[in-house]
Amino acid sequence: MIQRCNWASSEALAQYHDDEWDVPSRDDRHLFEMLVLEGAQAGLSWSTLLNKRTGYRRAFADFDFDKVARSTPKHVYTLVTDESIVRHRGKIESVITNARAVQQIQAEHGSLANFVWSFVDQTPIQNDWESYTQAPASTEISDALSKELKRYGCKFVGTTICYAFMQAVGMVNDHEASCMCRARCAALGKKGKKRNVG
Repeated sequence: MIQRCNWASSEALAQYHDDEWDVPSRDDRHLFEMLVLEGAQAGLSWSTLLNKRTGYRRAFADFDFDKVARSTPKHVYTLVTDESIVRHRGKIESVITNARAVQQIQAEHGSLANFVWSFVDQTPIQNDWESYTQAPASTEISDALSKELKRYGCKFVGTTICYAFMQAVGMVNDHEASCMCRARCAALGKKGKKRNVG
């Protein structure tokens, strides 16, 4: 019998859980995508965002933050009527604001990956939960990440959103102890550490 974390309760969630969640990512475009989606999810279910992911990729230039940063008020006006994404003006405007912040972060730190991974010393945190319900909603690290992202002008990056982002991009391995993906994500984290040291 396949053992997954108990939140992966639908086909879409199971696929996301198996292929992407907690897998260490150092791709700036993917990191920006997950920052956007986690911010957009506030107050909604993750299933809703997964269902709208294709719409987000189309609406925001496949998360090319240089292109997104050049968006105009007219573009925002168009997106507010786009049913394929979350039609919340503040959240839509935050994508553009955050793209400009990411440009600054990239200029100062070399990459968005260098910046966010510095909060965990470039190595994923390995937790050992019997049940996902034991995982925290936020930590001191997500507090610090949130504070720094806000300092760069980012919006919708509270500490709970930042912790969910950390899980999404593999900065923390919160797979349940019995989950089939836990060991694989842990091994990928170790490989990532070797790449950074070498």
